[in-house]
Amino acid sequence: MAGKKKAKVSTKKGNNPAKESKAAKAAEQPKKLSALDAAARVLGESGQAMNCQEMIETMAAKGYWSSPGGKTPGATLYTAVTELPKRGLPLIG
Repeated sequence: MAGKKKAKVSTKKGNNPAKESKAAKAAEQPKKLSALDAAARVLGESGQAMNCQEMIETMAAKGYWSSPGGKTPGATLYTAVTELPKRGLPLIG
């Protein structure tokens, strides 16, 4: 095995239809929102105060964000919202 050579891989830059179609699909789909961005959007649209559980339910109903399987997404959102100001980070963007 020590004497075998590896096949040379072409480094030619050309049009790759697979890459182009992936880029086109990505451009068509809106960027998925984070939980914080989705919460800000929900609050802005509603114009009223909401607790974290209400925001999570509304975010899922509108398709902005849904929990990837966590048991307590409301608690996670609450922690994120309360920790950011403590660390000197802006809540939005």
